[in-house]
Amino acid sequence: MDPCREETPQELLQAIEEFNSGAWFECHETLEELWVGSKGEMRDFYQGVLQIAVALHHWRNGNFKGAEGLLERACDMLRRVSAACQGVDVARLVEDAGVMRAALVSLGAERMAELDPVLVPTLHPPPRAGDAP
Repeated sequence: MDPCREETPQELLQAIEEFNSGAWFECHETLEELWVGSKGEMRDFYQGVLQIAVALHHWRNGNFKGAEGLLERACDMLRRVSAACQGVDVARLVEDAGVMRAALVSLGAERMAELDPVLVPTLHPPPRAGDAP
């Protein structure tokens, strides 16, 4: 069976809640436990989401290089994962993280605090069949 189609583990549900509430360091800690024991696509999935959480933590703390670099690496990793995985719209996350990274690069380190908060990615469920794109 495709591991991305398996039931969402409780730890991932907790990590999603932490991610979406801005508790990015805590999300990293929660996902690290899942990541350590995983293989293949699931390892890439957990690590990619974990890296975006850490990137957002760096952004909030004013670490431009950490935020920008991790957003780029996380997107590269998540592009190897199914578009939807364990209740997360991975394709949207990659797109949103890419938009944030581009905005950060445009602002530069000196103005990174001016980033529009609406550009900060959140985790969403995948679109349902029949939903408008």
